[in-house]
Amino acid sequence: MISLDATKLLATLRERLGGRDANRAALQSALDMTLAHFNCIVGTLHRWNLNTTLLELVAHRGLPDAIMDRVRNIPLGKGMAGLAAERREPVQVCNLQTDDSGAAKPGAKLTEMQGSIAAPILVNGELRGAIGVAMPQAHEFTPQECDLLMQIGGIIGEQWTPV
Repeated sequence: MISLDATKLLATLRERLGGRDANRAALQSALDMTLAHFNCIVGTLHRWNLNTTLLELVAHRGLPDAIMDRVRNIPLGKGMAGLAAERREPVQVCNLQTDDSGAAKPGAKLTEMQGSIAAPILVNGELRGAIGVAMPQAHEFTPQECDLLMQIGGIIGEQWTPV
């Protein structure tokens, strides 16, 4: 069940992104609203590019400069965003600082975040990108939180025509 707060977030996102190919300011606003809802301070929004076969960074918040080159373009299957896109399901790490699962790349520790999740952006089963959020404390995202992030991604993805 989606909370009233989440329902309001989804409605606001639909309203603000109500056109095709939303501009960077609108995408940044969508990411910022998502971060606020999840009480996260670091986030990324990547768009899938069929031509380059890379996830390309279109909006972010809180990323250290030291990792910008690493997250600007992400291959399918690499890092949390790449794994989420490849698997077509959310990938999470309860604590980036102690994780040894291989889901997060070593550079992710530079964010100084712990609880982190990346979800694919899917529209009718078609990959459109990936969205990720992270917080400074350890956190296991619930199935409801995973579902909400997928819904947010779907709303964002509806704005993008495939590249």
